[in-house]
Amino acid sequence: MDRKSANDGGVRHILLSFVRWFDSWAGAEEIVAVAEKRLDGFRVVPFLALHLACLGILAVGWSPVAVWTAVALYFVRMFAVTGIYHRYFCHNAYRLSRPVQFLFAVLGSTAVQRGPLWWAGHHRHHHRFSDTEEDIHSPRRQGFWWSHVGWILSTRNFRTRLDLVGDFARFPELRFLDRFDILVPVLLAAGLYGTGAILSSRAPHLGTSGLQMLIWGFFLSTTVLFHATSTINSLDHLLGSQRFPTGDDSRNNAVLAVLTLGEGWHNNHHRYAVSARQGFYGWEVDVTYCILRVLALVGIVRDLEPVPESVLSEGRRIDAAKGRR
Repeated sequence: MDRKSANDGGVRHILLSFVRWFDSWAGAEEIVAVAEKRLDGFRVVPFLALHLACLGILAVGWSPVAVWTAVALYFVRMFAVTGIYHRYFCHNAYRLSRPVQFLFAVLGSTAVQRGPLWWAGHHRHHHRFSDTEEDIHSPRRQGFWWSHVGWILSTRNFRTRLDLVGDFARFPELRFLDRFDILVPVLLAAGLYGTGAILSSRAPHLGTSGLQMLIWGFFLSTTVLFHATSTINSLDHLLGSQRFPTGDDSRNNAVLAVLTLGEGWHNNHHRYAVSARQGFYGWEVDVTYCILRVLALVGIVRDLEPVPESVLSEGRRIDAAKGRR
């Protein structure tokens, strides 16, 4: 390759990296060719900006309405990640009608963790190769920081693995959400700013503003949500107990289960991944499953996949042998 071709290729790569802020499928055929593990500088910029924007709380202060908005959005969007992106799109742990599937995908997109097809494809790949050399975010193989955050900023892992999500990639509305994954987060941020501006004008006694709601409700809540979710890739393969011999480092961690509404029962999950329930036993609190049960009662979701009695019995035998109750 001559120098001119190399320069043209470099310019094209930079332009496509910028375009992918808005159209994440742009130049997908070139991303496929990237074999090395490296950070994509154009993806690191918005990620750092998200974190730096949290410092804005020093300028805008706080108000009860802004803080509770941040807490509520953390809770709702954590369920969107755990109950929708993970248990539905990755593992088909229950069934939805097509309209509700789309609405759930929109809700999942508010978490700012890429599109549903991207999320599911990479997670399915993780289950195939958990804690082996092929695992894209194994702390055993690549270290804590790569498993926690580095992998998601890697050029190699940027493209959507459509080959692994053919069951959902056939829906054009899901492909749209995945391709333009910035759309829903931008609408959420704009909505928060607008709500804060309206409250500032019509209910000044609440002490909030557009900028305050944006920083607390979007930037801070999203940042905390991301790192809490990422602990399952990193800490939950390092800290906790292993009930089932799954052949990887997945662990059960009660603290992480609280932070992530039930995802911390990760060793259980790797034993029987398609179950809608990850806290297999009554003392293993799984808030996501409780919400799914309520949604099933009112007919929004159906056919929740149970944990087989054979798996539950296996776990009881192991616990008994180890002196656990």
